[in-house]
Amino acid sequence: MSIGCLTTEHRNISVMWKTVSEDCNLACDYCYYSTCGGKPGKKINRIDSMVLEKFIKEYMERSNGVASFAWQGGEPLLAGLDFFEEVVSLQAKYAPKNTIISNSLQTNGTLLTDKWAAFLKRYQFLVGVSLDGPREIHDARRVDSLGQGSFDRVMKGIGCLRKHQVDFNILTVVHKGNVGKATEMLRFFESEGIGFIQFIPCMDFRAQEVNAPGVYDITPEEYGAFLCEAFDYWYNNGEPRTSIRFFDDMLSVYVNRESGSCVHKAACPQTIILEQNGDAFPCDFFINPEWKIGNVGRDSIDEILSHPLYDTFLKMKPTLPEPCKTCEWKKLCHGGCPRNRKWGADRSTSEVDYFCSSYKQIYRYADERMKQLGDKVRVDLFQRNVARYFKGKSPKRNDPCPCGSGKKYKQCCANLLA
Repeated sequence: MSIGCLTTEHRNISVMWKTVSEDCNLACDYCYYSTCGGKPGKKINRIDSMVLEKFIKEYMERSNGVASFAWQGGEPLLAGLDFFEEVVSLQAKYAPKNTIISNSLQTNGTLLTDKWAAFLKRYQFLVGVSLDGPREIHDARRVDSLGQGSFDRVMKGIGCLRKHQVDFNILTVVHKGNVGKATEMLRFFESEGIGFIQFIPCMDFRAQEVNAPGVYDITPEEYGAFLCEAFDYWYNNGEPRTSIRFFDDMLSVYVNRESGSCVHKAACPQTIILEQNGDAFPCDFFINPEWKIGNVGRDSIDEILSHPLYDTFLKMKPTLPEPCKTCEWKKLCHGGCPRNRKWGADRSTSEVDYFCSSYKQIYRYADERMKQLGDKVRVDLFQRNVARYFKGKSPKRNDPCPCGSGKKYKQCCANLLA
């Protein structure tokens, strides 16, 4: 999407707020917040109520019917239930009529209780729980300040979510301890009835220098092999049995849609990342003083979105390295993440994504099976929607394709069904 033609008042944005800054009750050895050490103290550094209300009021005024909030940390549950009750109260107070409000929350799961789960269900929060695999894998690195594993506490928290029917998914960090164990992890998740999983490669955020690519715990070769092994399990002879975001996003492209992940979209989504003190940044991977674009406690949202660095950031993703421009997998990858490229001084040129070879490996490995699965999904969607919306009659060539891709029928499923 071209940003230059959009005025700030027409930008649909989402917000991610670091609810309690670095405060956390765990001390995972790969965490990029190093000052807390799993001992947050008696006074939690949560978002100031005046800053919270100012932002929510202003955000709702320009929401255009949709308002999206993501709450992260540290450990956001340390903010307390009263804080999130204040959040939903302010959202209801300032939301224009018929506004769709979505809240997501990423937690380590150890503080979840029946009371928390009842609240999250009542207000339809989507919860992400960090879980790195079975006990021996998870407890090796996700520990508290005493070095004790957190697996049992996490599973107890998941039990509370299930009891209250809260929608949740699992976020798994891929690191040296589990990168060679994709099948083992997926079997564990399946045995626990966990059906929605997202993998993220372990990154050392403490090496977050402005013009340097991310420093990772695993190599591109290891990550590529991991993805191929995970794909075999996910594919399940053409009947995927687990939702793994990486492969779901790939499949979206094979059915003529866009990837749902920012890493593999054509452009970075328009998001404001907020620190606990209100400082604003364009991306979670660019939280660095040199990328600060304002503070919501004193600046308006329009002022933040109009900051020159914001447009500079949005132009980085589409500014592809030369090898990406003619790559056969461009429609699946779109150059990966700008954070994983080494940029020139003026940010007009960059090298390829650190995981470029990983992506090429999985794309080649999965291509034929993805084509088959994609065609199967398209035919199924086509037939169901023809029956539902076209009263069983075939669409005309210039009609929107019934598969839902947004393309004209002649440019989409006409050849598939010929």
